[in-house]
Amino acid sequence: MSDDERLVSGKKRPEERVDHALRPRFLAEMLGQERVKENVHILIEAAKGRDEALDHVLLYGPPGLGKTSLAHIIANEMGVNIRVTAGPAVERPGDLAAILTNLRKGDILFIDEVHRLGRAVEEVLYPAMEDFALDIVIGKGPSARNIRLRLPRFTVIGATTRLALLTAPLRARFGATYRLDFYHLEAMRAIIARGAEMLEVPIDEEGLDEISRRARGTPRVALRLLRRVRDYAQVRSDGTITQETAGEALSLMEIDELGLDDVDRRVLRAIIEKFNGGPVGLETIAASISEEADTIMDVYEPYLLQLGFLERTPRGRVATAHAYEHLGIDYDGAEQQPLF
Repeated sequence: MSDDERLVSGKKRPEERVDHALRPRFLAEMLGQERVKENVHILIEAAKGRDEALDHVLLYGPPGLGKTSLAHIIANEMGVNIRVTAGPAVERPGDLAAILTNLRKGDILFIDEVHRLGRAVEEVLYPAMEDFALDIVIGKGPSARNIRLRLPRFTVIGATTRLALLTAPLRARFGATYRLDFYHLEAMRAIIARGAEMLEVPIDEEGLDEISRRARGTPRVALRLLRRVRDYAQVRSDGTITQETAGEALSLMEIDELGLDDVDRRVLRAIIEKFNGGPVGLETIAASISEEADTIMDVYEPYLLQLGFLERTPRGRVATAHAYEHLGIDYDGAEQQPLF
């Protein structure tokens, strides 16, 4: 199963355009991420007080935590337009130049997956972010001329799940960097309750708790599970989401009480059963379950680390006693040794 097919994947799906209606539009409507919200509020109020464009902002963290939503919230709070693009979509310097020359004063350019920008495109972006200028070379050879176009003061908001892959020069040009973390249970309950209200789905307190526990601290996953449980309740029950209905629906989808799906359990079982609990290298784990190493590191590991089921050591990944307990496997507490 690819990550795009997993119900608990934080990646965006094309059919989830309906989520735009569920997105908060202003900071006051955003639930959770209190530290980030407070810092962003100060940044916005200071920029508005000076009547300046917002400083460049870099948002990073696992997928599905609201980086795109926060970028739109910032644009709404500043009262400016936002232009949305993605790193892989900007293939040539000319593509970026076309976007930049159409920006107006104060506008926001949101670049998703900013770590995937090409080197040549980044070279164009550097002076644009730092000097608000666009350098264009006309002609070739000895007759080539360099023309510098002035750009209005604008804001770049970059979003990435792979901060380490961002080049140092690009990272240095962002004046504010914020990490979005997994949401606490109370915030998840509030997000699901708001989503249920907007979707006009009746849900009781126990049903809220059941979905919240299995949503992996990720709003995108929570809203996706809410819609699937709504379907189940409509077909198999009276349409009301209760604890029993939610539990039956999510169990049918093989999502356990902590939000782990079959792929997560395969990762843990591979470490425990094939490699004696670790330590084991990432590439070895990937080969043993026929998955990409980058996908394991970016998609599966963050939540397993958050739960305390996995540890990263200099010699490799190690499954903890909590992972053994969750899978119902005896743990003797002995120090694991690598088998290779």
